[in-house]
Amino acid sequence: MSNSSPLEIYKRSLVGATKALAGVREMEVSFGGEVAGLVRDQIVLPTPPAHPTPQAIARSRGEADGLALRLALHDPEIFSQLQPKPGPARAIYEALEQARIEAHGAKVLDGVADNLYAALDHRCKRRGFDQESLTQQDAPMAEAIGVIAREVFTGRSAPEGASGLMSAWRSYIEDVAGADLDILALNVGDQKKFADAAQNLLRAFDLGDELADQEQSEEDEDEEAREGEEDNPQNAQDVQDETDPGTTQVTEADSLDDSDADAQDTIDADDIDGDGSEGDEVADPSQQQQDYSNTPPPYKVFTKAHDEIIKAEDLCEAEELERLRGYLDGHMAGLASVIARLANRLQRRLMAQQQRSWNFDLEEGMLDAARLTRVVTDPMQALSFKEEKATEFRDTIVTILIDNSGSMRGRPIMMAAVCADILARTLERCAVKAEILGFTTRAWKGGASFQDWLEKDKPSSPGRLNDLRHIIYKSADMPWRRAKNNLGLMMREGLLKENIDGEALEWAYARLMARPEQRRILMVISDGAPVDDATQSRNKSGMLEHHLHEVIDKIENRSGVELIAIGINHDVTRWYSRAVTITDVAELGGVMTEKLAELFAEKPKKRGRGRRS
Repeated sequence: MSNSSPLEIYKRSLVGATKALAGVREMEVSFGGEVAGLVRDQIVLPTPPAHPTPQAIARSRGEADGLALRLALHDPEIFSQLQPKPGPARAIYEALEQARIEAHGAKVLDGVADNLYAALDHRCKRRGFDQESLTQQDAPMAEAIGVIAREVFTGRSAPEGASGLMSAWRSYIEDVAGADLDILALNVGDQKKFADAAQNLLRAFDLGDELADQEQSEEDEDEEAREGEEDNPQNAQDVQDETDPGTTQVTEADSLDDSDADAQDTIDADDIDGDGSEGDEVADPSQQQQDYSNTPPPYKVFTKAHDEIIKAEDLCEAEELERLRGYLDGHMAGLASVIARLANRLQRRLMAQQQRSWNFDLEEGMLDAARLTRVVTDPMQALSFKEEKATEFRDTIVTILIDNSGSMRGRPIMMAAVCADILARTLERCAVKAEILGFTTRAWKGGASFQDWLEKDKPSSPGRLNDLRHIIYKSADMPWRRAKNNLGLMMREGLLKENIDGEALEWAYARLMARPEQRRILMVISDGAPVDDATQSRNKSGMLEHHLHEVIDKIENRSGVELIAIGINHDVTRWYSRAVTITDVAELGGVMTEKLAELFAEKPKKRGRGRRS
């Protein structure tokens, strides 16, 4: 112990306190990354700085306390019984539950209360909730409800970091649901009663329709119980005893519901299917084989009024982009050297093609210095000129389209950013235009588009119900040195949300077709099928997937664009005819360079091929 550094002593103390608060002696606690979370049965905490300030210590303790309290005071079974369908109601339900857990756990532990407060303040500031210019469109209502609920449950005002969030939402939330929050405060110690009361709050926000299936399920269970009572009165009494809210005991939870993004601002990519959303129960679209030939769901968009195509530098301050770029470079320094060697191999292949592409002994052009000796030995010889041929790869543009969904968070998005950056630099050296694009949504589970739909009396089959965010990290004509810092934006907390692949592909395709280059290559990097909760829960099943199939078919079979896809831990070969799947993100750099090299070694694709069978 005497040889241990103060930082190691602090980390051991934090681990011990976390286990004690959670009540799980054998639980594993480790350090790494920038955000806290629970990965399977292991709590992962951010690595404390080498010389932590008192504020940093309080924040890290608060993050650990929040996870430990969820393990100790949250019953997943009770939570799931009244969990709404995917959408805004579920996000609010989850935010309220985390507020209940933290308020209940901190009731008799002042130190824990201070730690949780510091962690909340930090999370809000990191998400930009302290900006006074924040509007309801930019600030999630579920987040605001979670902060106000903590105020009501604990009697402690919201932290400074939530000032912008509160100014945008406080008056509306308190007017609509102030009384319901007071009722919830009386049931903080009883998860079952709290969940029941939360349903009334959701109805106050006109979200009761998202509870319909659950209510119907409860009616079915009551009917089954009544039938069982007729057959076996004693068994019915047992059921009544079990479901009596007055006898419910809060049990030690087995795991943390990583759906609660409000609680710890973290989403584990291994536990999320395609979207990084908050605890959705939507099945993996790749497991839902749709019969599109019989009843293809039509694709439509409810409104495009809130979509945006935005440059990376317009989403973040220059200083912040520079900091994020430094973080990206530092975190992936070792891996970048490996990818750089692969990129150099690609460059050598392209340069080899370039060096063979000259016409000699011309009457005009560039003076051929190698043949000047003929003029010296025989002055009557005419000067010799040469001209470089227009090689196929020189008249080419490559677009790298990166999935910016929540499930890419962590190592996958880092790898994608580094690989795209180095390949763009390599192609620039070879005079090949390259652009880097990203796609996500502006909000979780529907944004302003979803609110518009609610205001218009919720018409059936509305189509896409989220606000698209298409990001230009590097345009084709932008030099790499000017776009370098833009790739750091992918590391920004809160950027990665949901993914609507079909429209993103159409956007990237349209940009390519507007370019003057004769050869166009589109490389897609993704780790899942299209997922958007608001859209999928309000439309016919398979709409997003069918639209993606249609867009891919058009690009692959009825255009001159050469399309290739790389799937990360997800089989994309069922979507794209030219695709590869990798199981280790460390393979991404090698696969990207090799596939590009293969394309450049081939003759350009001819337009107008027949349809796939």
